[in-house]
Amino acid sequence: MSGPLSDGAKAPDFTLSTDEGDEVRLRGLKGRWVVLFFYPKALTPGCTTEACGFRDAYAELGELGAEVLGVSHDPVEKLKKFRAKHELTFPLLSDTEHEVTEAYGVYGLKKFMGREYMGIHRATFLIDPKGRIARAWPKVRVKDHVAEVVTALKELKTS
Repeated sequence: MSGPLSDGAKAPDFTLSTDEGDEVRLRGLKGRWVVLFFYPKALTPGCTTEACGFRDAYAELGELGAEVLGVSHDPVEKLKKFRAKHELTFPLLSDTEHEVTEAYGVYGLKKFMGREYMGIHRATFLIDPKGRIARAWPKVRVKDHVAEVVTALKELKTS
C-alpha cells in the first residue's frame, strides 16, 4: 500500500455493485458532495458503530448536499443483511476485487493479535462536486468521526 489519497487529489472514478444489486458510478455523482467511507467488515462492532453513525447523520448530510457511500470487500449478500439489520439509509458497495480500495490507498497489510493479513484500513474521503478529495481521514477512529465529517462539510461549503 502506497498510502491513502490526500486532500486535493483527484478522486478515482469507479463503478461498484450495491447491496440492492444496482451499480453506483462515482462519475454519476459529479456536482454533489460524496462521503465515501471504507470499512473492514460488515456486521462487526466497529463497522456497525460507524455505519449507524452515518445512518443517524444521513438527513443532515443530505441537507448539506452530500451522498453517503460505504465500501467494503464483503459480497452483496452480506451487505444486504448488514443494511437490513441496522436499517442503513445509504448504499453499501461491494469491492470484492479490491480495485477501489487499492485505488484509494486503503488496502494493505494489517496486524491484529500477532497476525498479519491484507485488508481494508478504515478511512473516509469527502469528495467535492468537482471530483476532488476535499478532506481525507486516512486513519479513522470511530468515536466522533461522523461529527468530524459533518463539521468539515459545513466548513467547506461556507468557505
